[in-house]
Amino acid sequence: MSSDKSRSALILIVIAQFLGTSLWFAANAAIPEISQILGQPELTAPITIAVQFGFISGTLLFAIFSIPDRFSPRWVFMVSAILAAFFNLFIVLIPLQLGVLLICRFFVGFFLAGIYPVGMKIAADYFEKGLGTALGFLVGALVLGTAFPHLIRGLELQLSWEILFWTTSALAIIGGLIVGIFVPDGPFRKQNLKFEWSLIPNLSKISALKSAASGYFGHMWELYTFWAFIPGLIAWFSIQDIQSSQNAYLSFAVIAVGAISCAVGGLISSRIGSEKVALTALLGSGICCILVLIIPNEPNYFWIIFLLIWGMLVTADSPQFSTLVAQATPAQYKGTALTLVNCLGFALTIVSIQVGQLLLKWLSIEQMISLLSIGPLFGLLLFKLFKKKKEALSRSLPA
Repeated sequence: MSSDKSRSALILIVIAQFLGTSLWFAANAAIPEISQILGQPELTAPITIAVQFGFISGTLLFAIFSIPDRFSPRWVFMVSAILAAFFNLFIVLIPLQLGVLLICRFFVGFFLAGIYPVGMKIAADYFEKGLGTALGFLVGALVLGTAFPHLIRGLELQLSWEILFWTTSALAIIGGLIVGIFVPDGPFRKQNLKFEWSLIPNLSKISALKSAASGYFGHMWELYTFWAFIPGLIAWFSIQDIQSSQNAYLSFAVIAVGAISCAVGGLISSRIGSEKVALTALLGSGICCILVLIIPNEPNYFWIIFLLIWGMLVTADSPQFSTLVAQATPAQYKGTALTLVNCLGFALTIVSIQVGQLLLKWLSIEQMISLLSIGPLFGLLLFKLFKKKKEALSRSLPA
């Protein structure tokens, strides 16, 4: 297949990925109105965690049954996007109740498992070379979607909460149809026709895969907790109300700038390799975790620049670790490996966020955020450890 066709496919996948993952935080932008209707003071945590648990459950099931490898990934993407859109829309079609809301958000997360990691799988089927660049743009689309609710809150648009659900559901369906109709299976796809109970244990024996996954897990320990508490951190720096429009704009900027770093990091990886980009970004974000303790509140532009740099570093490693996961895995198992690593990584985010929330009972927010450096530290150490085991194994093999 020509490079032009691969690039065209990538553009469509990136657009579809952004449209599909717009469902992820759709409810978060509507939380003030939903909280008022239900008489619940704060719904951010339960709504967010419901989606995360759904995503973890979905990725686990998809990985166990090797769904992205046994079935055409473009059809998996399309069906998942449509089903996720349906459960998102179901919230506005029936009387609003907290239990129904959380169940629907759980299933939105469940079917997002067929969008985000499967989108990476489709890209891997198109690019043997330049996969780091491709995934850089792809993950960048997810990052931009993550930042979107903060922008909506900052604009203070008087939109009905139902319109947000209708709009994001329509966008997800369009994204699914784009992939299902216009993106054929990639030239490097190898189908795994059989179900194997031993597949996941066998994947865990691949040292290069464990090395890449360890770096990714260290990154994920930091990433979503940083994103979750960035409004609070900005409020601490600026000494302003966390609900202010300025806080929302800055939160959007700090998260959204990661979309740029994902894309730029992807382009750089084509020159120096995904490993160097991933490890440099992971080390840099880990250092930022520690520097937050000494960054002054004044002048304002100083800490704002610092947070923007941190926002770039904390995301730039994600697509490159995913690239390393794909490169370490046989072609017929790439979808399963990417989905499984996503599952475990997002499971870590729930633990990290809950630990961070608990620590705020005794620590200030910048002290709690500084402890996120544990993730990058262990990620770097385990990456190097498993890489050394891989090198030792390769030296022991007969020529």
